[in-house]
Amino acid sequence: MLSLDHILKSDRIRLLGLLLFLWSSSGLAEQVEVRVKGDYPGLQENAKAFIGEVEGRNASNLRRYATTAVSQASKALRALGYYSPIVDWQVEEGDAENTARLILIITPGDPVRIKSRTVEIRGAAASDSRFTDNLPVHPAEGDVLNHGDYSSLRNTLQTRARRRGYFDGRFVTRTLEVDPEAREANITLVFESGDRYRLGAVTFKEGHWFETRLLQEFVTFEPGIPYHADEIARLNSDLLGSGYFSGVDIDAVPSSAEGGVIPVRIGLTRRERRSIATGLGFSTDVGPRFRGTWREHWINPMGHTRGAETELSGPRQNLSTWYELPLDPPMTDLIRLTAGYQREDIENVESELLTFGQQWQHQLDSEWLQVLSVRWEGERFNIGDDEKGTSSLLLPGIGYSKLHADSPLDPSRGYRLQINVTGSHRAALSSVDILHVNAIAKGLFTLGGKHRFLSRVQLGGVGTNRFEDVPPSLRFFAGGDQSVRGYGYQTLSPENENGVPVGGRYTLVGSAEYQYQFAEKWRTALFVDHGNAVNDLLDPLATGAGVGIRWISPLGPLRLDVAKGLNPEFGGEWRVHFSMGPEL
Repeated sequence: MLSLDHILKSDRIRLLGLLLFLWSSSGLAEQVEVRVKGDYPGLQENAKAFIGEVEGRNASNLRRYATTAVSQASKALRALGYYSPIVDWQVEEGDAENTARLILIITPGDPVRIKSRTVEIRGAAASDSRFTDNLPVHPAEGDVLNHGDYSSLRNTLQTRARRRGYFDGRFVTRTLEVDPEAREANITLVFESGDRYRLGAVTFKEGHWFETRLLQEFVTFEPGIPYHADEIARLNSDLLGSGYFSGVDIDAVPSSAEGGVIPVRIGLTRRERRSIATGLGFSTDVGPRFRGTWREHWINPMGHTRGAETELSGPRQNLSTWYELPLDPPMTDLIRLTAGYQREDIENVESELLTFGQQWQHQLDSEWLQVLSVRWEGERFNIGDDEKGTSSLLLPGIGYSKLHADSPLDPSRGYRLQINVTGSHRAALSSVDILHVNAIAKGLFTLGGKHRFLSRVQLGGVGTNRFEDVPPSLRFFAGGDQSVRGYGYQTLSPENENGVPVGGRYTLVGSAEYQYQFAEKWRTALFVDHGNAVNDLLDPLATGAGVGIRWISPLGPLRLDVAKGLNPEFGGEWRVHFSMGPEL
């Protein structure tokens, strides 16, 4: 059996060997040093990149390698317009502690500059402003020659030709003439575009099972329009986004064109008919929660779908079902039939709610999403054993929303606007007259890539002649993760004589937040929230402030906040808030 002393000694030897290896490896990576006289960081970085890593060479090997290193460094400088550099070198001998090093000392000299730039577009693209406008500004006359800028300009013309359907396009002239002695360069690019191809009729290959009428409603362009790659990409995205298909194969290649018209042939692979998704989550508002979703992605060839969702937590349990019928266009327009049951027990407010409804969703040309709805709600409630009642309401409604963001999960800028109006009347199968309005606005922008500013405003109101008959689901409460932090969930509201929050006629909530990104997936935050649910618009509001941290997970930001409610009379205190989901 090995003694403890023997094990410790052997581990020390292994550790010493590992440290020696890491030390020697770090030394080997620095065997070539580039020094550029003057302030030219770009030249130095490019020279290092061209030479690459040099390892494991002694002084004699470095002397033999010096000619190659000088050649590589000279090429690196020519790529950035310095055609006449002076490159000296020397080798520092190594010893027991330091490896040998090759040192390149570079004097860049004067650069080559652009004397003339000629870019000429011929053919049909010459009158296509989307093709000819906003070409790269550099390289411009007077610029130091940069071969990367020249390649970018040339590639931009070729890429635009492919994207906009000029598949016969070619360069008649493509020259970069460099006179190193005169330190001048002349650029001449003459592009002959030929005629622009057009998109033909869209056909779907056999075996998709769905009605062809439904599939054709996904096509947003008419046969004969000029080709653009974005039209094909949008069609591919819309078909995949429908939820009907696991694969979409679009064949729209110029080699199949006839008379300049490209037929569009699509092969579709149906996805599995049903799917089930479950998840566990946590927020300080409702604690641990379980969520489950069952969905039938296609029921019949007309593209009808249906599903059910449930969410279970300590204070809230609900189950809802829905049935959807796609309209034209099916990407945005639909009719949705719903039914659901929800039970809540939050801050001495107990409620059981049963709903049945229908929604008609339609996207306007202005990109606003319009939802017309009608639903019946039956609710039984108990507020602190002081208010008990039932309500039966038929609630027609209208809602408008608009989301603009540069990323669905973690945008850097964008906004969300949303307003919903519903109402009921005793003459129309309802127990109380109600006009309910709720509006939300959120905004986000980023400066310098690291500084993010978020704002949120919520305004809402209930108009009624008998507020005591309005059920809790239509009253307003504030406080919690998504409202005023530093206060308990739905604890901000008018109270009855026993100190029980009963909900308010109005809500006014605003929030301002600053975030700083200190690592790739991490941000810190400072925030101030201000608001309340009140019966009088002049009633005082509560304020909360705090700090937080954000982790950008694959499912969206996770937020951990420590907030202090600044108004003890409203129950303000130190609270920890945890939540997740998109910020818009």
